[in-house]
Amino acid sequence: MQARILTFAALLSSLVVGAATAEIAAHRALYELSLATARGDIQAATGTMAYEVTDACDGWVVHQRLAMTLTNTEGQDIDMLSDYTTYESKDGTELRFRSRQTTDRAVTSEVAGEARMAANGGEATYTIPEGVTRKLAPRTLFPNAHTEAILAAAMAGKKFIEMPLFDGTGAEGAQDSSAAIASWKGPQTSKWPELSALSSGRVHIAFFDQAAGTQQPEYEVTMRYWENGVADELVMDFGDFSMRGKMTNFVLAKKGC
Repeated sequence: MQARILTFAALLSSLVVGAATAEIAAHRALYELSLATARGDIQAATGTMAYEVTDACDGWVVHQRLAMTLTNTEGQDIDMLSDYTTYESKDGTELRFRSRQTTDRAVTSEVAGEARMAANGGEATYTIPEGVTRKLAPRTLFPNAHTEAILAAAMAGKKFIEMPLFDGTGAEGAQDSSAAIASWKGPQTSKWPELSALSSGRVHIAFFDQAAGTQQPEYEVTMRYWENGVADELVMDFGDFSMRGKMTNFVLAKKGC
């Protein structure tokens, strides 16, 4: 399995696309993960993912904790943990990030720093690894802005959108992303009453290494997105295997900070 696990937060500004606007909602969600498909030496997998979005007045604070236990064909268990925290300004110009991944308690990846965007581009400056900087192309989006761009496109009736993303999960810099939007519909019955009055649809997002110039995505995710940025019915494809995510707990926070 690749060392870098793209965080769910990268999937999940206020951006205008056509005549539609979208804004994410502060909330907490817990997902139960199970193995969907395996292509390599993984024969079983379980896990959980806790995801929280907090309204910090002038920005959003996101915390994600992804824990998985993988069992290989030799019957060995591998414990993987990803812990990711960001602060993103609501105007989409500033991101502070920290990400730490471990395998069997050994740190396999750790990054931290901040990034800023302007009309002519931006730059990410890392404190871990120290001294690393990455240029960001114009129109690069941070994670919450990325989510709102997808939602706005969906509500405007668009079926496909491409955009660069910087989420601070690795030292390589930004990635390219493409999102295909299908079956966007009006209110539907949901287990969660807070979501039943909202429109939603199926979204498939693929993420690509900008430097590699390849058409093969590093990571893919399919989900049902609600118009407020809450996601359920997840399938996260890591390459060698994919995990299905079922939302088992959901709390919508009050509006405002």
